[in-house]
Amino acid sequence: MPVALDHPVQTDAPARSVGDILSKRLVQCAPDVSVTEAAGLMRAHRCSSVVVVENGRATGIWTERDALKLDISADGVFDTPLSRVMSRQIKSIGRDTLVSEAGLRFKRDKIRHLLVVDDDDAPLGMLSQTDVILNHGVEHYLTFRDVRSVMSQALVQIDAALPLAEAVRRMRAENCEAAIVTSPAWDGAGIVTERDVVRMVAERRQGTVGEAASRPVVAVPPNFTLLSARDLFTQYGFRHLAVREENGAFLGLLSFSDILSILQYEYAVQINAALRERDEALVRSRRDLNLARQVIEASLDGVMIVNEAGLVDYVNPAFTRLTGYGAEEILGRNPRLLQSGLHDADFYDSMWQTLRGSGYWMGEVWNRRKNGEIYAEWLTINTIRDHNGHITKYAGTFSDITEKKNDEERVRSLAYSDSLTQLPNRRLFHDRLEQGIAAAHRHNGQMAVMFLDLDLFKRINDSLGHDVGDMVLVCVAQRLQDCLREGDTVARLGGDEFAILLPTLQEPADAARLAERLIEAMQHPIPAAGHSLHVTTSIGIALYPEDATTPDGLLKCADQAMYQSKEVGRNRFHLYSASSNNRATERLSAEHSLRQALARGEFHLAYQVKVDMTSGDVSGVEALVRWTHPERGEVPPGDFIPLAERLGLMPALGEWILRTACRQGRAWLDHGLPPVRLAVNLSPQQVVDPTFPPTVAAILAESGLPPDLLELELTERALIDHPAETGRVLRALYACGLRLVLDDFGSSPSSLVSLSHLPIQAVKVDQGFVDGLGQAFADRDLVTAIVRLAHALGITAVAEGVERPAQVAALKEAGCDEIQGYLISRAVPPDEIAGLFARPLLAVN
Repeated sequence: MPVALDHPVQTDAPARSVGDILSKRLVQCAPDVSVTEAAGLMRAHRCSSVVVVENGRATGIWTERDALKLDISADGVFDTPLSRVMSRQIKSIGRDTLVSEAGLRFKRDKIRHLLVVDDDDAPLGMLSQTDVILNHGVEHYLTFRDVRSVMSQALVQIDAALPLAEAVRRMRAENCEAAIVTSPAWDGAGIVTERDVVRMVAERRQGTVGEAASRPVVAVPPNFTLLSARDLFTQYGFRHLAVREENGAFLGLLSFSDILSILQYEYAVQINAALRERDEALVRSRRDLNLARQVIEASLDGVMIVNEAGLVDYVNPAFTRLTGYGAEEILGRNPRLLQSGLHDADFYDSMWQTLRGSGYWMGEVWNRRKNGEIYAEWLTINTIRDHNGHITKYAGTFSDITEKKNDEERVRSLAYSDSLTQLPNRRLFHDRLEQGIAAAHRHNGQMAVMFLDLDLFKRINDSLGHDVGDMVLVCVAQRLQDCLREGDTVARLGGDEFAILLPTLQEPADAARLAERLIEAMQHPIPAAGHSLHVTTSIGIALYPEDATTPDGLLKCADQAMYQSKEVGRNRFHLYSASSNNRATERLSAEHSLRQALARGEFHLAYQVKVDMTSGDVSGVEALVRWTHPERGEVPPGDFIPLAERLGLMPALGEWILRTACRQGRAWLDHGLPPVRLAVNLSPQQVVDPTFPPTVAAILAESGLPPDLLELELTERALIDHPAETGRVLRALYACGLRLVLDDFGSSPSSLVSLSHLPIQAVKVDQGFVDGLGQAFADRDLVTAIVRLAHALGITAVAEGVERPAQVAALKEAGCDEIQGYLISRAVPPDEIAGLFARPLLAVN
């Protein structure tokens, strides 16, 4: 018992009785009062029963449980007088009855209310199970038990569309206080309780059970401790909690009264009786002290008795085992030598204030063993009084809960913390968000959820490695925490995504101001492994209840708002709006359609010919993919190709294009068309995939197309972003005997050294330069320089996008080898290619 007894000892009440804890005013009404009026009284006074009084005598009681007996669908039910539906048998209890004995009475008689009367049987107030649970002093037992061990109510689930009267009948038949309410239209579930039924009666409403239900239902895992559950009940005013597995399945419901089942009232009554007998024994010259000492010395809990001077009079063997101090080392000394130094003076002042006010104190204390080890204990201190009511002793009992706290902390850390940043993880954030919504709903409050994503963070991981990326994430997490108020929560959801919960919000501008501070905090360089890195963030903000009323809904809205921030330029914040939601919905719809398009056969190939500028003959054909959407019609490649690359669909789509084009090339040869090169475009994802060259070889073998007639085109960007991987893949492709072409040459600063060392056999002049031919001398000079560079490297120069005769003349003058574009021919279906071979496409002077 880590208490320094240097405070003056004061007289206090001898023991906790029903009269000591009775605080609720008795709510009374006449027998002719209607059930609606009675329900209104119960709501107004926040109580669960009314006493029916006639001629000054209590003649009946009507409770929340009795409300379930009403047929709400019956005509005139709300005007039914209480005299017809009340319970006439009222169980009473004297005000001097001990709290523990009242608990036994509740448990034995299976009742929820006891009328407290004075010595003349006049009613003083109503005692409920809740009063006993909050004042019995059983936290020690609740710490070691979880909700699953006492959960008694079977799981009853009701559809929200069911009429309230039907739901009430089912709850009455199932003998349950509450039921889970679900609806396909809801995100999450709700709960309907006896109290909700009373509310509907007070408001004279029938309707559906969904209208009566409270949402969302607050859920806890099955290993949640009863003490934590009781604290939730007390903090938020709940009467029921849902118990749910990790996979989201409901196991059942825990009611506040279920906790009553774990209270060891018999044990408490015996201890109280033993304490009273011990006081009498002290008065009668301690004649029974030896028996009491044997009981205490056999206890596994440590026991310390301190006299009125604050010095230790007695310790039992368990005390020595738990603290390391022998009786000879502690007797006659002040117990402050056990103090760990982790509690300040205010802690002990509060302990003494409670001890003097109620006659007992219990709680968690950190103490120090003789060997210096700090440990946690659950401590209960009781005052011992003589027959005159004066305090003569303080008895403390304690047990070591260090290992259990360590286990709980380890489990909590693994289950609810991010291992890298030590921030709450997605699971803990979701739990706090659920509790925040419940509190905001109860108090008509406003709250905000922010979704943060670091801009271009992937570049750090790709260029500097994941170790440096982890350093950046740890620094970002600390900066975010430094910007928040006490009570706010920042969590790492995964990767470079973070979320922030603002559970109390005066106005939306508060969230906007915080977003500005967060963006400003990211402006300063982050030192990591010798680098000075600049990181920015895009933030999306969603508000409760304006944007959504469920955890998933709020996160979804904040996520969509964050994407809106990225779309308008990054490094900024955006409040969720319906318009951004519509755009996000359109984007999701497009993504879904694109994912289904290949399986549905919505893609086809068109072919555009290339012409040799020296002979004017067709020198090659380029395969171009087209998408015919069943509703939108032809979708431009510029719209769906970038989307396919972002979704990672290009490897599958590219393989389909390559296989289809090779089969078509073989078919042309079989129909007697001249052998010309068939060009297929590659995506950046394909040219870094080491499995791609074997795939190409397999497709060539399957289709029968000669490898020297296949030409694969890649962009300069692939060479820049992944030079090493691209080089390995290109060399493997070249070994297959096919031809490689660099597309859009000149649009990016690719390395000439890389180009000279890679097996590139042709370059295609970027269309942007070709557009300016015949109009700008600068473009003419650039094209000439590109063609000469290609020839210097021994490779072919091809110009695409040729649409005007003036461009043809300029390209001839520059020495370009091949051209393609609308001037020669648009992309056509495969059956029209033969006709292009049959007529001249370019006049040769």
